[in-house]
Amino acid sequence: MSFPEKVENLLKTIYGEDFLPEYKNEILKLVEAWKKKEWSETAPLSEKNVYLITYGDIIKEEGQPTLKTLNKFINEYAKNEITDVHLLPMFPYTSDDGFSVVDYREIHPDLGDWSDIERFSGDYRLMFDFVANHMSKSSKWFQGYLKGEAEYANYFIPREEGFDASKVVRPRTSPLFHEYEGGKTAWTTFSEDQVDVNFKHFPALHEMTDILLEYANRGGTSIRLDAIGFMWKESGTTCIHLPQTHAIIQLWREILDELELNTLLITETNVPHKENISYFGDGENEAHMVYQFSLPPLVLHTLTTHDASKLTGWAKTIVKVSDSATYFNFLASHDGIGMRPTEGILTEEERTALAEKVLENGGRVSYKSNPDGTESPYELNINYMDALINKDEDVSEDVQVQKMLAAHSVLFSVMGVPAVYYHSLLGSENDYEGLESSGINRRINREKFDYEDLVKELETSTRRQKVFTGLKKLIRTRQGESAFNPFAAQLILELGEQVFALVRRNEETGDTVLFVVNAAYDTVEVELPFCGQDLWSGETVSETVELAPYQFMWIKK
Repeated sequence: MSFPEKVENLLKTIYGEDFLPEYKNEILKLVEAWKKKEWSETAPLSEKNVYLITYGDIIKEEGQPTLKTLNKFINEYAKNEITDVHLLPMFPYTSDDGFSVVDYREIHPDLGDWSDIERFSGDYRLMFDFVANHMSKSSKWFQGYLKGEAEYANYFIPREEGFDASKVVRPRTSPLFHEYEGGKTAWTTFSEDQVDVNFKHFPALHEMTDILLEYANRGGTSIRLDAIGFMWKESGTTCIHLPQTHAIIQLWREILDELELNTLLITETNVPHKENISYFGDGENEAHMVYQFSLPPLVLHTLTTHDASKLTGWAKTIVKVSDSATYFNFLASHDGIGMRPTEGILTEEERTALAEKVLENGGRVSYKSNPDGTESPYELNINYMDALINKDEDVSEDVQVQKMLAAHSVLFSVMGVPAVYYHSLLGSENDYEGLESSGINRRINREKFDYEDLVKELETSTRRQKVFTGLKKLIRTRQGESAFNPFAAQLILELGEQVFALVRRNEETGDTVLFVVNAAYDTVEVELPFCGQDLWSGETVSETVELAPYQFMWIKK
């Protein structure tokens, strides 16, 4: 099927009876215009790729744009480990730490400008955040909507008589619609300041497609599609994961393929696992990567209960997607630890136990509204290292650090591409000052730094030192082994309920690595399927090993 035919079919899926031939012609004209631009080449994913998840303004120096300072810090302290930098929304915004974008095409002045992005992209591959589902009420688009300007009259979704929203699934307890000046209403999945864009209006889709291609052209080798599952609304449905949403992502993938770009689309859908992986499409026509949302809570559950059974059972369902699609693995992020991805995996009692532990360890729990009017835990807000601690056991700093490294040994072993949140890499703790001053639960894990203060803390704080150096060693070790290629085969082993184990094998190179980690606070004896050299310690191990509490091994065959 030709590219124009694919575009037409996808647009017909999106717009149904409302499809007009001019829609296809406008998309084709847009693609032809972008073909004339200059594009830089991007290498494919490999075991070398490790993403750093960070805001563009986490490290500040007086008189310097923060993107320049962040670039400088990574160059000086993690240049040999980090290949890709995920810059969380870097645009002007009014709330939600960047996720209520005022202008998609401008860089926030505190961060710098597009020239700073260009310099950054010369050192690292960059992931841009595309907050396509919604934008700030202060944006030009929404202000035009409120003023009745013809250009923006249909860019947003008003409350309509007869629209059945009773089944709508969303992650907030705030009203679904808000009323603004002049009595105009608009759909607001997330907050009064985050107004959903109306993709049923073709000019909105066309504009968003142009923005996506601008990001790819300006150095976005990866583009994260934030909250993408909520993009299409239909009366009487859940208004999440609808076929039109999938078709829009497939359209964007087709366009990127037509332009022969190696730009990666990553979908962010904090939902149960089966729903999450639906964004792979057929494995070759939709997302290149999906966020592996089940991994953070399952690793936390495993190291909390000292029982790897649930993690092992779930991991057996994680199979190779294709040669062009894989998993985006992480443990911590700017958001909390999502609980919906554990639905059908952990019991309600196990989920409640995790929430209670987080509260005991100084964290917070955020809730969502259910269609039946009840509320349930949506995410756990806490620094991931603090979440791991079992207070009656993990008393010493050395044990806490080892547990943090054990958690990340899982992250760096499973199939896919690993991403490390900046506070995890830096060995941070809960930021109570940020939490209390803002009243925002997620701020507990979004602390920002002065450059000189951070450098000094990396020299004086033993917790930061041990985590920082340990995680960097883990990354370097992984990067040296082709068995950890993001698309290489994975075999999950059952070596005892206290142990999580797997084998990664690269069929092209023949390289094979056995990973085993002790999830228990006690020493355990493990019978291994083969012996070899432990890449972590450098020692040769036999087929029977004793693993100390939270000890892990990468054994090369």
